Amino acid sequence: MQTLNEKRLKPSPENITRLEANQIFVFGSNEGGRHGKGAAKQALGWGAKWGQAEGLQGRTYGIPTKDSTVRRVLSIEEIKPYVDRFIQFAKEHSELEFLVTEIGCGLSRMKPKQIAPLFKEAMTLENVRLPERFIRKLKE
Repeated sequence: MQTLNEKRLKPSPENITRLEANQIFVFGSNEGGRHGKGAAKQALGWGAKWGQAEGLQGRTYGIPTKDSTVRRVLSIEEIKPYVDRFIQFAKEHSELEFLVTEIGCGLSRMKPKQIAPLFKEAMTLENVRLPERFIRKLKE
């Protein structure tokens, strides 16, 4: 049986270009659900829905990190409930494997040390793969 540390040594791929049948692409969104750039635009190819900001969308799951105007980056306190709902969803759907991108670290310009702590509980889930930089910050 793998220990927690051994399990988490398998991070989500740095550049996700394809998904297996049971995999879900987890991306940073905005509260307006306008998936025009970055990982959100990539998510459109796997079923992300224009106008849906959060949750399961085809083979993707959106977590907002910007407001509906796409101008303001949400605070950590504003992002936390979205991440908490994602973690609860992942717990309820153990048949799926969630590949988390570096949410908030691209267009929202946050650092892994800011966002990673929100995903601490996800480290215990067998079906959630976090980005390598998140894992490193969570192990510190």
